Amino acid sequence: MRLYAVTDRAWLRGRTLGQMVEDCLKGGATFVQLREKEAGDREFLQVAREVKAVTDRYGVPLVIDDNLTIAQAVDADGVHIGQTDLPCDLARKILGPDKIIGVSTKTIAQAREAEAQGADYLGTGAAFFTTTKQIDGTMSMEEMKALCESVSIPVVAIGGIHPENLLELGASRVDGAAVVSAIFAQDDVLAATRELDELTRRLWK
Repeated sequence: MRLYAVTDRAWLRGRTLGQMVEDCLKGGATFVQLREKEAGDREFLQVAREVKAVTDRYGVPLVIDDNLTIAQAVDADGVHIGQTDLPCDLARKILGPDKIIGVSTKTIAQAREAEAQGADYLGTGAAFFTTTKQIDGTMSMEEMKALCESVSIPVVAIGGIHPENLLELGASRVDGAAVVSAIFAQDDVLAATRELDELTRRLWK
């Protein structure tokens, strides 16, 4: 959970997503979420296979955002679901006990419900202002801390996290940082991830 990379193909600039994911894993990313909001199923499947081959080589978990069918088709390590997606308990029934399920939450009630339904970890935010994804407002460090203390499973912060503000997460009690543009929008993905890796190691050994 320490350095959780969330993919975005908006910034490929002639590179493949597989190449970018490999660079971020070389740089120290410890977890990958494949997010494809616009791709059709065939394209999503092709990209998922490409990324899964890379994460397998590095022994890093891969979860698929929202799509259980794609996750099953490529034998991903699990899924990440939101509040408007398939309920966590149903996703658990479909995927079984051995797959990872992450759930996006913004409130203590949502966090506790997700844990009770079998979630393995939670995502919460936005930690800071972000233009990458439309999120209704940011959460204070105090709100994040209260959410973390309400559950016994890991919580990762997402939203607007970059090298200049990452260390501020120390006050929130989260277990890791999920980043999108701070990795995938960068010209040098390897160098960008190495910088984030160094910073996250200061907070989470």
